[in-house]
Order: sequence, then structure tokens, then C-alpha cells
Amino acid sequence: MKPEELRQLSPVELAAKEKEMREQLFRLRFQLAAGQMESVKRIRELRKDIARLLTVRREQETGIKHG
Repeated sequence: MKPEELRQLSPVELAAKEKEMREQLFRLRFQLAAGQMESVKRIRELRKDIARLLTVRREQETGIKHG
């Protein structure tokens, strides 16, 4: 997910999206441990998406604006 898309979400929507992403990450890690996953690429992408989301949420908390 792109930061521009995340910046348009409200804090409540960001929290819901974070919860959804973390649950998805948990399921993917479980699949990896069970040997059902062929590629770890999706886990890496999801971790980066969560980091982007947390960055945008922190920007909103501190009032940082991006042009």
C-alpha cells in the first residue's frame, strides 16, 4: 500500500487496517512454519506495509504534513 493512500485514511481506519495486516502476517507466518508457503516475499511486503502505516500514523499524531 502506498503512503499517499494511507495518508487519506482516518486514525480509526488506520488502526483497523493495522489490525487486519497484523492478523494476515500472523496467518502467513503460521503457513511458513507449517511448510505450506512457497515464497516469503508476501511476508516481507506485509512487514514493510505495516511499517509504512505506522509511519503515517505517527505523522498524523505529530502533525507532520507532506506536500
